Amino acid sequence: MHQPAVKAFFDEASHTWSYVAWDPASLRAAVFDSVLDYDASAGRTRHDAADALIAFVRAQGLTLDWVIDTHVHADHLSAAPYVQAALGGKLGIGEHICEVQQTFGQLFNAGGGFARDGSQFDHLFRDGERYRIGTLEACAWHTPGHTPACMTHVVGDAAFVGDTLFMPDYGTARCDFPGGDARTLYRSIQKIFAWPDSTRIYLCHDYKAHGRDHYANETTVGAQRRDNIHVHEGIGEDAFVQMRISRDATLSMPALMLPAVQVNMRAGQLPAAEDNGIRYLKIPLDTL
Repeated sequence: MHQPAVKAFFDEASHTWSYVAWDPASLRAAVFDSVLDYDASAGRTRHDAADALIAFVRAQGLTLDWVIDTHVHADHLSAAPYVQAALGGKLGIGEHICEVQQTFGQLFNAGGGFARDGSQFDHLFRDGERYRIGTLEACAWHTPGHTPACMTHVVGDAAFVGDTLFMPDYGTARCDFPGGDARTLYRSIQKIFAWPDSTRIYLCHDYKAHGRDHYANETTVGAQRRDNIHVHEGIGEDAFVQMRISRDATLSMPALMLPAVQVNMRAGQLPAAEDNGIRYLKIPLDTL
């Protein structure tokens, strides 16, 4: 059976990896975790990262079936609707987006005009749901812990894990966001570790572990199970939970969390303009 071809794109400003995965036989494709450039100091958006991804899809003659976010990102704004407008495809995310929308809809006082049923997306993936990218079989697996709505998408032998895992020398995702849970993350990772060692794992972020001089985005299930500094074989659930809670207590909030979440919970749509024609993002004070 043939396997997907994968092209990675790195946004160094947010340390985010985005992907185009496609079926070489049919040239049907999916985009995972696209990035909308955002200058927080000026409150300005750009499309440089998304335009590079769009140009690649067009140059390869690919037809886009899916524009997928693995979860509601807290570290970058999603460019999913911009990519969809340029290339087509369905916007997809896990069905537990509704939990995230309830939590953050309340935090941002989004009001009755903000739907909390996931209807901003074209498709909500269920745990274990199978779908296709051309002739390739894909499956969406619910892997919560970092957030309640995290999904890992397995396309052939390639797994797009979002923030669940980092490179083995960097470890695992934080679990201190609303709805996050370290014990749940440990159990989600055990699901991933049950897959064949050769399964390719594509990461959503990399921050260069100490001593490594380059960014990296690809590893394998076998390498993670053997070498992940937080959760390799032999590390029990309680030890992992204690480590994760202690480590999370030392971490600062992601620089773009407040703008990112209120945009991404709307499927990447920016807030509507107010009566002066300007769009605004909210910053809740003394709350988080």
